[in-house]
Amino acid sequence: MKAAVIGSGMAGILAAIELKKAGIDVVVFEKASRLGGTWRDNSYPGLSCDVPAHSYTFSFARNPEWSQHYAPGPEIREYFERVADEFGITSCIRFNSEVVSLVWEDTGWKLETNDGFVGEFPYVFAATGVLHHPNVPEFDGIEDFGGAVFHSARWDHSVPLDGKKVAVVGTGSTAVQITSALVDSVSEFSLFQRSAQWVLPAPNPEFSDEERAEFRSDPEAHEEYVRELAITMFQRTSSAVTELNSIEHQKIAALCRRNLSTVVDNDLRERLTPDYEPMCKRLIVSPDFYEKIQRPHVQLVTSGIDRFTPTGIRTTDGTDYEFDVIVLSTGFRSDRFIRPTRVIGVDHVDLDDVWSPAPLAYLSVMVPGFPNLFMLNGPNGPIGNFSLIEIAERQMSYCMQLISELGRSGAKAVAPTAEATEAFEDERRAAAQNTIWMSGCNSWYLDATGVPASWTFSYDRFVDEMNAPDLSAFLLS
Repeated sequence: MKAAVIGSGMAGILAAIELKKAGIDVVVFEKASRLGGTWRDNSYPGLSCDVPAHSYTFSFARNPEWSQHYAPGPEIREYFERVADEFGITSCIRFNSEVVSLVWEDTGWKLETNDGFVGEFPYVFAATGVLHHPNVPEFDGIEDFGGAVFHSARWDHSVPLDGKKVAVVGTGSTAVQITSALVDSVSEFSLFQRSAQWVLPAPNPEFSDEERAEFRSDPEAHEEYVRELAITMFQRTSSAVTELNSIEHQKIAALCRRNLSTVVDNDLRERLTPDYEPMCKRLIVSPDFYEKIQRPHVQLVTSGIDRFTPTGIRTTDGTDYEFDVIVLSTGFRSDRFIRPTRVIGVDHVDLDDVWSPAPLAYLSVMVPGFPNLFMLNGPNGPIGNFSLIEIAERQMSYCMQLISELGRSGAKAVAPTAEATEAFEDERRAAAQNTIWMSGCNSWYLDATGVPASWTFSYDRFVDEMNAPDLSAFLLS
């Protein structure tokens, strides 16, 4: 047996490890020149994970050496590189090899890449991530700007920043991290805000040498620490977003409002105050954003951007701002998943057509009519609720059980039924009405139909669903 894995980020590394454990030959296709996924693509100043470091590790490869509660990006990338080496995955990766086409042919997938590879695989795992297609607005005049301009996920490290006039467009998690990192080293800093964000205060202490030594010497205690983090963060966060009036949501909302009250200037505090409930958009965590945004050489610009000029930005109120560097922290196209790969399933059905107007998948892992195509962190999964590593591990276990069932039954292909998928999607969309995401904000969590593209049930429901497949929901052939 052999399998193809698309992507060598966190989920791709996981998939390759589990497939090798099962005795399945694996080839990992990576469009870039090195592994790491989002931790390769993003390298901006201040990059860190907003999930506690000890929760953002594989269960089979704990890391007692994390330097901080929220690990910096380079440290996370090095962790994945080390795990891939230790489990023999790096040698399985075809770098600079982007999958451009997948076509189902009776009992397997014909896979083609942009570098000329053509092969057939019984199983394909799409581990392409969620936030990997930068959203770059088409601002008028951007080509006329005389300074440096780039997206935060395509950071140009050749551009000097010290003592420069810097603008950041956007106020999501990335923009907040960049603000905290750059404010103290630039001469002027401007943050262009389209909509205010709630910010949860989150101290980021360093782990002491003694703490790291204890994690190393007592793996059981380390594992208990990880379990406690999971209960604190994932189960409570799940309750906060999926139950609009829950006590957990009220607690988090109170912390956010208290944090906002630390902004001294009334006008600035008012402009930083969102017009929606905390957690309706992705919650931002930061130890010092409000402190940094109040510095004398920092300004918050809330007028809309009219156009770029040769020297900077002109806003809709007619004000001209001059900058040396402009960073577009404008997010990602979160509905792409495996695309732009062309995926053709049974009866020549195009995945793009199935995913119009919005992506869907049964339990976020498989799509009817596309047999043996497994998705990790696929459409409508629990992104934003839990650690993506925990999600991927549970999904991978679920998918491997389906492959085992093929071996037991003698069948060659498995896919969810259209009926099971429709029933799940109806239930998911109905449950969405009770979530915080539907409380009145325009968020990237919402799909093209205005419904949250996320898991709208509890943490326990996700765990139960992933424990074992309900084979009545699948067609084996």
